[in-house]
Amino acid sequence: MIKKVALTNIHTGRKSVALVDTGTDEKALVGSGKTPVETAEITDVKGIDETIQRLANKRNSLDDRVALFNGLAKCFDRNIPIIKSFHLQANRVKTPRYRGIIADVAHDLTQGEKISDAMEKKGDVFTPDIIALIRAGEESGRLPEIFRRLGNSQKKTSRILKKLKSGMIYPAVVTCLGIGVVITMSFTLVPAMTKLYTSLNSELPLATKMMMSFSNLLLKQPWVAALPVIGVAAFFKNWGRISRVPSVQTFFLKLPVISGLVRKSAAAVGFRTLALLIEANVRLTTALDITARTSWHHHYATFFERVKNHILAGLTLPDAFLVESHWLGNDGRMICGLMETAAETGGGTELLNEIAEDYEDELDTAANQIDKLIEPVTIVILGTLVGFLIYAIYAPVFSLGDALLKKR
Repeated sequence: MIKKVALTNIHTGRKSVALVDTGTDEKALVGSGKTPVETAEITDVKGIDETIQRLANKRNSLDDRVALFNGLAKCFDRNIPIIKSFHLQANRVKTPRYRGIIADVAHDLTQGEKISDAMEKKGDVFTPDIIALIRAGEESGRLPEIFRRLGNSQKKTSRILKKLKSGMIYPAVVTCLGIGVVITMSFTLVPAMTKLYTSLNSELPLATKMMMSFSNLLLKQPWVAALPVIGVAAFFKNWGRISRVPSVQTFFLKLPVISGLVRKSAAAVGFRTLALLIEANVRLTTALDITARTSWHHHYATFFERVKNHILAGLTLPDAFLVESHWLGNDGRMICGLMETAAETGGGTELLNEIAEDYEDELDTAANQIDKLIEPVTIVILGTLVGFLIYAIYAPVFSLGDALLKKR
């Protein structure tokens, strides 16, 4: 349930509103970040208003996660009590979901639960690898360091995703304009063409027939024009689930430019997670199991799972990496070489972090140039669309003379 908390400063009379996704008024006060110099009025957001708020606000905001982890790390560094540390983060986050998480976790902590147990209840936001790291930090007394590393890791991911999204604006606009032109012509130009060509009773090219059929469909059922918009919106809304389908992931690995980005992204996340877990004194096989279960790409999930099985069978980590190196693509041999160096020098986590950082730097560079990488594909698609339209409209024009002579 979303609760609306209206806060009023008793000295200045200034008002502010905070939305908190939680179950009770007491938790809503905590999640709103209320201070002693403010009064609060709480109302429930119900019905269509609640639906709109849930659609308008991100459910799992990376920015809020970064703010939460970094804020907790700073508070723990300064020995601020744990419950108060969570209370202080309420004004750092922006979404109702994270305000509610802070309130719920803080309440569970007052009941004697551990941070890891309280955050584990929010499994849709905090993945198993995050919970494992926090649990390891509790056991080793390194919670500030763990939260700081989590915050930095999430911050890098957030920065790269923002750049990738900004780079997709140009091709998205061009594609939408192309679809809009086709739909507009289908309502205006094509019907006039249809009357002319039908009266001449001449044979038309296949492209023209397709355009005429599409135009007739739109004229008889105009609501069909909304289908592309609905389809694109549904595609982006469900992209998270679509991108987790193994066949879709395998398809992206076969695309010339996209495959490199996908591999670097999956490898960076996997190796960073594994390094953090090992640094937190998590057992190697357990760390590999967690990394496999939280890897978003099925190739890398399979890779880490098989490496774990080889280690259980008695192989060393470098040997296990070498046996399964084909899952890592063209960089497989290079990574195996680094792992052999790590085995000799005892710097496994440093080299895993080095691999992750190298991939993240390459992704950062690619994110800055994503529009240039996608521009050729966009031009090809747009050129094909324009060429189809020109051929469909003008090809019959060149045969009008013959059709008119036959009619005479």
